Amino acid sequence: MEDEEMEKKVHQYLQRKGFRVAGLALLEDRTRLSATTTTTTTASSSSHSLSDAALSRSENDPARYYDGYSKLRTWAYSYLDHYKHELLRILYPLFFHCFMDLVAEGHTQEACSFFHTFREDHEHSRDLKKLESILSPLHLEQMEVARSLRQNKFRIKLCEVYSYELLLQYLHKTQALVVLGIINERIDFQVSPGQSPLIIDDSDAVVLIGSSKDLTKQINQKEVHWGKRSSEGGKQGGSHKKIKKDKFVGTTGKNMKSETSMVSIAPRVKPELTLPMTSVEVEQSILEDLRNRAQLNSLSLPSFNHYMWNSACSQGENGPSQIERVSTSDEVRKSCTLFQGHSGPVYSAMFSPIGDFLLSSSADSTIRLWNTKLNANLVCYKGHNYPVWDVQFSPVGHYFASASHDRTARIWSMDKIQPLRIMAGHLSDVDCVQWHVNCNYIATGSSDKTVRLWDVQTGECIRMFIGHRSMVLSLAMSPDGRYMASGDEDGTIMMWDISSGRCVSPLVGHNSCVWSLAYSCEGALLASGSADCTVKLWDVASSTKTLKMDDTKGGSANRLRMLKALPTKSTPVYTLQFSRRNLLFAAGAPSLGS
Repeated sequence: MEDEEMEKKVHQYLQRKGFRVAGLALLEDRTRLSATTTTTTTASSSSHSLSDAALSRSENDPARYYDGYSKLRTWAYSYLDHYKHELLRILYPLFFHCFMDLVAEGHTQEACSFFHTFREDHEHSRDLKKLESILSPLHLEQMEVARSLRQNKFRIKLCEVYSYELLLQYLHKTQALVVLGIINERIDFQVSPGQSPLIIDDSDAVVLIGSSKDLTKQINQKEVHWGKRSSEGGKQGGSHKKIKKDKFVGTTGKNMKSETSMVSIAPRVKPELTLPMTSVEVEQSILEDLRNRAQLNSLSLPSFNHYMWNSACSQGENGPSQIERVSTSDEVRKSCTLFQGHSGPVYSAMFSPIGDFLLSSSADSTIRLWNTKLNANLVCYKGHNYPVWDVQFSPVGHYFASASHDRTARIWSMDKIQPLRIMAGHLSDVDCVQWHVNCNYIATGSSDKTVRLWDVQTGECIRMFIGHRSMVLSLAMSPDGRYMASGDEDGTIMMWDISSGRCVSPLVGHNSCVWSLAYSCEGALLASGSADCTVKLWDVASSTKTLKMDDTKGGSANRLRMLKALPTKSTPVYTLQFSRRNLLFAAGAPSLGS
């Protein structure tokens, strides 16, 4: 009686979970056993031992994966084309899980043979080459692709008439335990009523649940306050508006007014971080630069200076005060100061907004803070476990962010040697980092081809931007805080709307890595520096204005146009910076072949 009650409970559980095939198999086994129990009582001990031995041999036999997959493959290909394209969708997840289960059980040779026998069915998959290098159970734990496939389920779209019914009939007749186990554990079917449409290509037909698309939708629902810092209001804001009014008078006044005023409108957001006080001298210097700022637009392009050197030097954050010291080779020898302390190559360096401090990051996994007045190292920040590719001061100083090979970004303050926040979530190196203008968020670009936006207070990822086809090497935030630009290894630049998380427009023009991006002070222009030895200027103001007018129409054309290309002789452009007066500075080092 206890066995019957247990079987009933198991059968109810299978029905509740939707495992109808397994429930039918359980009922058939129970009726078969009840019919044969009266004739097998005399030889029960010997038969049980033989059946257990046979079952153990079948469970450990690697050939069962080959047989289960090949039989299902032959069955699917034998049907009419009207149903075949849906039935073949099952082979994709089944192939990967059969291969990985063979590796997990230690059957490496059989797994390689299985992989090469059926790989031609899935040559379109990007993960095929990555999985080919899996040779041991340890690799299954170390590789991100294998972990993602084994930890998440596939969702497959099938029509109820007749694809799903045909599959159930096949599984019921063959009783392929390997196929049944993988389907029950690794696959969810999204069954739609009606017959199969004659549509072969469907990008969402086979989706890994919990993969980047689903995760992106979930993350991008969070709220983002993209405006400027509220501390920028008051006298500075009033002076800024007055300067604009004076500068608008001229031959191109109408065009300049329309473009600049459109960009300058942005909500004010209170910063969550405790910001440092700004001295009166610094405020006066900022106001002086604002009074003399050149207004840029598609008709008025910036003055451009490009510097080249043979030894590593750092660039200033705002204005030419730091950069003018390295204007010629003779002056470099006289005025450059050598900072020594790192035990490996230095990958990034940045001045504080005022210019009194300098940050540097290195392959020795440390970040160092230097005093430019004392020419001395003040602090060595340790926290990353691998090389630190990038380091960036916040727009107000005091806080800074770092990006590392250990797949994390970290937020620091100058007065603490330990990081305040650790942003973990990228699947590969974090190659670049950039602060939002209101200091509430940081953006990170990674070798996993994604850009993420992080909340500084909580350390959570609140936006994920997907669209790049290679590693992301550079980032830039618009002055109003609404847009972000990112450049990748292929030379593509993508402009993103931070509030919605979608791509506004890709910018195609470079044919090599985009190392640096910079917005002009009013946000009308975007400058990009590349390894193809060019600096390109892009019209952002008029393009975003057109975007706002066409938002209701749902257009997605490439609206951002290139205004000008500024080539160098043979020097890749590694870094760009607009000064507070809207002068564009670029720097680079000559390539080995030049």
